[in-house]
Amino acid sequence: MLVDLTLKEFLDKVAGSDPVPGGGSIAALNGAIASALATMVANLTIGKKGYENHEELMQYISGIALREKNNFVEDIDRDSEAYDSVFACFKMPKATDEEKAARSAAIQEATKFAALVSMQVARNAYELMSIIMGVARLGNRNAVTDACVAMMSARSAVLGALMNVRINLGSFKDKEFVAKLQAEADELERLACAKEKELLDEINEELKL
Repeated sequence: MLVDLTLKEFLDKVAGSDPVPGGGSIAALNGAIASALATMVANLTIGKKGYENHEELMQYISGIALREKNNFVEDIDRDSEAYDSVFACFKMPKATDEEKAARSAAIQEATKFAALVSMQVARNAYELMSIIMGVARLGNRNAVTDACVAMMSARSAVLGALMNVRINLGSFKDKEFVAKLQAEADELERLACAKEKELLDEINEELKL
C-alpha cells in the first residue's frame, strides 16, 4: 500500500513513470495534511491559559479533524486503486462485437467510480475547510499561520480532486451524470476559493504590523 511507504519512497514513486500515484492521490494527501495541521492547532489550544472557553470546541475539532485525516489517508490508496481498475478495463479483449461492448461498459463503470472517488475527496476537503476556519479563528494565536497552511492545503485538495473529476467528464455517455458532476464541481471550486480567501484576508490583516 502507498501509505505504508516512507515519505521519500512515496515521492520517488510519484516521480516515476507510472501514472499512479498521481494527482488524485496527491489531492488526498493534501487533505490529510490539512487535517493533521488542524488537529495540531486544536491540540495546541487545549489546556492553554486564555482558551478555556473554547476547550470543548477544540476537543471536538481535534477529534473530527483526526478522523478526516485517517479518511484522506485511505483515499490516497483508494484513488490509485480506482484508476488501476480503469486501466485494467482498457486491457480487456476487443476482438468481437460482444467483447467490445463488454469492454466499453466496463470502462464506463470503472471511470465513473474513479470520478466519484475524486468527487468525494473534494467534498470532504471542502467540509474540512469549515473546521479549519473555526480552529484558525478561535485556536492558539501562536499557531494561526499553521491553520492558514491547513486551509491552503485543503483548498488544494478540493481543486486537485476536481481536476481529476473534470478530465473524465468527456468520456461519459451519460450526459445527465456529466451535467450534475460539472455543476457540483464548479460550485465546490467557487466555494472553496472564497472560503480560503476569507480566512487568509482576515489573518493577513490581523498579522499586519
